[in-house]
This record gives sequence, structure tokens and C-alpha cells, in this order.
Amino acid sequence: MSEPSRATVAPVSAGLARDALGVGLLATATLLLETTLTRLLAISQSYHFAFLAISLALLGFGASGSVLTLWPGVARQVTSRLLPLAGAGFALSVALSWLAVNWLPFDSYRIAWERRQLLYLTGYCLALALPFVWSGLGIGGALAGRSERHLVYAGNLAGSALGALLALLAMAAAGVPGALLASALLGLALLLLRPSRRVRLVAAGSIGAGLVALGLLAWLNWQAAAPLGLELSPYRGLAHLRRYPGAETVYARWGATARVDVLSGAGVRQLPGLSYTYGGLPPPQLGLSLDGESPQPVTLLHPEEFEAAAYLPEAVAFQLRPAARVLVLEPAGGLGVLQALAGGAREVAVTLSSGLVRDAVARAAPAYDVYADPRVTVVIEPPRSTLARGGGSYDIVFLPLTDSYRPVTAGSYSLGETYLLTREAIGGMLDRLAPDGLLVVTRWLQTPPSEDLRLLATVAAALEARGQRPAERIVAYRSLQTLTVLVRPAGWSDAELARLRAFLDARRYDLVWALGVQPEEVNRYNRMPSPEHYQAAEELLSGAPERFLASYPFAVEPVTDERPFFFHFFRWRQTPEVLAAVGHTWQPFGGSGYLALLVLLAVVVVLGLALILAPLLVRRPALAGSTGLRAPAFIYFGAIGLGFLLVEIPLIQMAILSLGQPSLAFAVVAALVLSGAGLGSSAANRIQPGAGVTGLVAVLAAGVAITLPALITGTLGWPLAGRALVLAVVVLPLAIAMGLPFPLGLGWLSRRSPGLIPWVWAVNGCASVIGGVTAAILALSMGLRATVLVGAACYALALLAALWAVRSPATRLVAIPGREG
Repeated sequence: MSEPSRATVAPVSAGLARDALGVGLLATATLLLETTLTRLLAISQSYHFAFLAISLALLGFGASGSVLTLWPGVARQVTSRLLPLAGAGFALSVALSWLAVNWLPFDSYRIAWERRQLLYLTGYCLALALPFVWSGLGIGGALAGRSERHLVYAGNLAGSALGALLALLAMAAAGVPGALLASALLGLALLLLRPSRRVRLVAAGSIGAGLVALGLLAWLNWQAAAPLGLELSPYRGLAHLRRYPGAETVYARWGATARVDVLSGAGVRQLPGLSYTYGGLPPPQLGLSLDGESPQPVTLLHPEEFEAAAYLPEAVAFQLRPAARVLVLEPAGGLGVLQALAGGAREVAVTLSSGLVRDAVARAAPAYDVYADPRVTVVIEPPRSTLARGGGSYDIVFLPLTDSYRPVTAGSYSLGETYLLTREAIGGMLDRLAPDGLLVVTRWLQTPPSEDLRLLATVAAALEARGQRPAERIVAYRSLQTLTVLVRPAGWSDAELARLRAFLDARRYDLVWALGVQPEEVNRYNRMPSPEHYQAAEELLSGAPERFLASYPFAVEPVTDERPFFFHFFRWRQTPEVLAAVGHTWQPFGGSGYLALLVLLAVVVVLGLALILAPLLVRRPALAGSTGLRAPAFIYFGAIGLGFLLVEIPLIQMAILSLGQPSLAFAVVAALVLSGAGLGSSAANRIQPGAGVTGLVAVLAAGVAITLPALITGTLGWPLAGRALVLAVVVLPLAIAMGLPFPLGLGWLSRRSPGLIPWVWAVNGCASVIGGVTAAILALSMGLRATVLVGAACYALALLAALWAVRSPATRLVAIPGREG
């Protein structure tokens, strides 16, 4: 090559490489922030809200897309101005978002009776969406402003995958505040691409100061003195603990998937279901809060000192099976393990999802670390993996009560996926029992029966799936606050039932169900106006359960991996009662319950219309000459926008079962979906447009919906890397296909009716934003697999719209692969 030619090519290559690097940094920062939002929301609002994090990101990207479409000159500023400006705007808006989240007095508990909370919710969403507007401007502008898009796409793909993984590392090292800071620093790093030496020096100084702050946060986290950095609702359990006179934090640490706080002097006195015949003093306890929830006790006693253990409802299991091998699942602060050891267990296997819990007990109460007892073996992994792996049987499998008490009223719901209380999970516990083993599960008692009744229904369904009659194998009894279920798959002998009844009489517990129970045996000690728990159990176990469950006021059908929402009790026929109770009940979203999701949907619809569609209405791009294509084009782009989210969100929820933690599932699936869709989009210019592409996506999505749940269940016992690989093999091809319809549709439309492009871009953006909340509603109502199938149906609808478009009188061009007319 001649010298002049080299001089001509070099600056272009350097500029392109700089743009690709800038896009990669911004994409990394974007995915880092998006993943971190799931942890921020889990702490501040009690749920990871993955669907909301994605919707807000798409809201920001959609708004930036409208800006780039209406003002195309913005995209031509890439090298000299737009990318560095977008990075700086992103960094500043991350800081502003954090301030807004902590300053805005949004409280989900008051949204039903305090109308201003709707304004706060809107501001909350806008604040969290703002950084994504800037990242959308930078990435979208770079893609629009470069003809050599392949390197820019490569930077975007690499950054997206790296950002999701980096979020987990940043949160493990420095928590949510550190991860937010890291994302802002990555945005500031784009200023180093500016030609101005002064700007680069200021950026370098700011980044250096930020790295020092990040290092300090990491050091504090290592010392278990990490600041929370978030304003909690006064109704959150950790907020209650902190307000207690004399409360002192003795451990505070972030992890990639959890936040653990341990407080002393906070008045913790928790022994769920303790018999009122116990005459001793309550044991000294610390309070362990996981993700800001109500505290779980860390009891400051050795097993031989724990006299109250014999007065807890589960004690009879250890009397019936002395010197037992026990498996305890998710015991949090260790009360269930202490019960087993105090009951004489010779060997206790423990499964904890979070290693932080193990570390917290060891560092906060080293002299009373029950997990350090030589009889105890601790495994850090999702409990479902422990159950699936096999490797030994147990005399007792014990699932202790470690959830916060939440009163159940009409409209009650929870978005939380509880894969440890599904029919399949209970079946796994039964599979780990020795031939004469016992399953022990305790839940909060609700009036009227709901949470406790759903446990009975789920256990019964698990037994029926094994071909066993539940009525003969279940014993249930209650205190004033808890219901305990004992399951003996081999069936109860008369002698064991006699011993159990003697224990209940001595400890003044009320029998709810045992084979042959008589009405005079129930509701004797912890008196209620009527024996409704016994009556419900009798209908469920010896009556007509299908008719009973269908007619029951609450949704208490057995929970499955397909619909893992154990605490979702809402039925649509409750709506009048819910509306009448607004402002008068104390529960999340102020008693408006499940209907609050519809409020959230309305908020994102308004924001989507205002930020994505409204700018077009103001500028009014020309629609002349495109009348025949408007309807099919709007349907096509709306359907693929909605379908994308209806597929992605339930895939994340399914992945929680496989990977064990919501943040890990979000990071892995988001990285796979975004990387795959990016690969598909980048390959679109090498693929002949054809309506059949959307049909291919529909078929692949339906196939994933049918096969992935079985694959996840079948590989639960595999190592984490193997489970993640299975997800990648299944999800990545679908994601690549999902990246094709949008660019192919835009390319086809640009040659036939370019005036429609700004409008279909806005329609697609609005549909995507709406799709996140819609996916959550459908998952609660229909299940995860059904939601993915609805997403597949959206792509099938897009196929029909594409066929309509190519046969429209507005065009004679037929989009058939390999042919253009």
C-alpha cells in the first residue's frame, strides 16, 4: 500500500475504533446500572422488579430514539461531541437518580390513600429512566452515524455482556452504592475520548476521586460496615429495627445477590409458634435482616442451653425421630438448626442460598455460631439444587419459618417467586426422606385461612403426584400464629398419632388435621370464633378439593414451578371488596393489592406516550403516501415490541429457579438476550427481508416455552456453570432470532414508506415499555410458560401484519426471501 493511502485510512480506522470503544463503555455502564436497579428495588421496595428495570431502560432508549429520529443532525455529532456528552450526561443522571430515589418520599404502602404518591411514583420512574436516555443517545447516535456499523455493534455486544457480569462483581465488592458509582465512572470515562486536553484532565481527576471512593466502599464492605445508601420505607423491617432504642448495627455487608444487616439491642424476641406453656425467659437474640426485611433471630445460646426448643411446634418431630439425620433448608439466622441440635439430631445438613448469612452469624455471634457446630455441614447453593442432586436420605427434612408475617386480606398479592414452596419443591423434599422420614414445614396462620391453606393444598398436590393419598399422610396443627405440617409418606401408625396427640395436649397446640380427627378435638386451646382452619382442611383433604378451591374467596390452589407465586391470593371477583377497603388496610400498596399493578401499568403507559410518542405529535413527521401501510406497520412494530418483553421477562423468572438468585438470573438472561438480539440486528443487513422471520421467532419462542422448564428442572443438580450453559444454549438462538424483525422491518419500510419510520419507532418503543408490566400481570394470572406463549402469539400477529403489508395496494413488492420486485 502506498504512503498516501495509509495516511488516508489511518484516521478513519482510529475514529471508528474510538467510537466502538466509547459505545462499549457506555453499553457496559448501561447494563451495569440496569442490573443494579434490580437490587436497589429489592431493598427499597421488597421485590427485584426486573420487569420495571427493563421497562424503564426501554423508556429511556425509546425517548432517545425519538430525539434521534426527529433531529437526525444529532447523530452526526458522534466523534467529536455526542458520545462523550452522552457519557457525561449518563454519569450525572445516575447521581441525580440516586438522589431522587432517596429524596422522593415515595412509599408503596401509602399509594392507595395518598394520591400524591402517584406523582412520587411517576417521578421515581422518570428519575430511574433518565440515565438510559443518555445512553440511548450515545449508542443510537453512534449506530446511526457510522456506515461501518459492525465494529460499533461489536462494542455494544461486548459491553452489554460485560456490564451484566461487572454488576455482580461490583455489588459483591462494594454493594449497590458502589455499583452505581462504577456505572457513573464508566460514563465519565467517555470524556477521555474528547480531543480537549483540559476536558480529559478534569475527567481523569474525577475518575480518580471516584475510584478512591469506590475503594473506600469496598473496604467498608469487607469490614462488614457497609453503608446502606438507600432510604427505606418506615414500614420495612430493617427500618423498625434501627428505630428501636439502643439498637446497634454489628454487621452490615453487601453481596452480589443479598444485603445482610445484623443488629443487637433491637428487642428481637422471635420463637415462632412458642407454646404458652413455656415458663422460662426468652433467649437473648440478635436480629438478622436480609434485604431489609423483618429480622430473623440469631439466638445467643448453645444447643444444650436452649430450653425453649422443646416448646416449639416442630419439637415433636425430633421426639418421634431421636438422633436423626436432618436436612434444614434456608434457616437464615440458624434457629431451625439450633432446634435440631437441641432436639438431639446427630447430624444436620444445612443449605443456604447466600454465603453472607453464614458469614454474618460467624462474625456477629462467634461464640454462638450454630453453623460451626461439628455436627453441622453447610452448603452454599440454592436449596432446589440440593434437593435435586440427591446423595443421601434424611430422617427429617425441615423447612423452618423465616419469612416476615404479612396479613392477608382481599387483593393480597406478591410478585415474589417462591420456588421453595412449590409442588415440585415439596416433592423434592419428600424424595430426600428415608423410608420412615418426616417432612416438617411451618407457615404463618392467617384468618381466614390462606397462606396456611395453600401450604396444605401444595403438600397434598405433591403427595398426589407420587400416587399417595394426602389425608393419610398429613398431620397439621396450629398455635395462635403458626400452622405446622408434618408429612410421613409411609403413613402414620396409631402409636405415632397417639404420641403426637399427647405432645399437642401437653403444649396446648390445636389439631387441624389428622386421619380420623373429630370436631371436638379442634379449636380447644388457642380459641377462635369458629374452627375454620379444620373445616378448610377437611374440605381440602376429604371432601371435593377441586370445587372447594375454585369457590374459595382467595386463590389458594397448589403452587407450581410454572406459577411460583405462593403469596399471590388475588381473585378478580375480589375487586369490589378491594376498592371498598382502599385506605383502610395495612399491607403493600395500601390495600389496593394486585390492582396496584394496573396503576403501575397506567403510569408507564402515560410515560411512554409522553416521552416517545408525544414528540412526534409535536413535530408531526409527514405520513403522506403511506395510508395503505399504516395499520399493518403499526401492528407489526407494536406486536414485536410487546412480544419481545413478554418473552424476556418470564425467561428471567424461569432462570431464577435455575440460578437461584433474581439478580444473577437477570444478569445472565439480560446479557444473553441483549447480546443475541444485537447479533441478530447486526446480521440483518445480510439477510433478505421476509415475513417468515417473525414466524420463525414465534416457533422458537413457543419451543422454548415448552422445553425450557423441563430442561431447568432436569439440570437443577448440575453445577452453576452447567445450569448457566443450558440457559445459554436455549436462550441465545431465540434471542438472535428476536433481533431480526425490527431492523428487517425498518429496512423494508424505508424503501416503501420512509415517512412512517418515526412513527413505527415510537409505536415499538411504547409497546416495549408497556410489555414489561404486562408480562408481570400475565405471569401472575396465567403462569410463566403461558406468558411466553402469548409473546410467541405476538410474533405470530406480526407475521400476519407483515403478510398484510406486502399484499397491501400501497405496494406491489412481495417480501419473499431471495426475491425483490
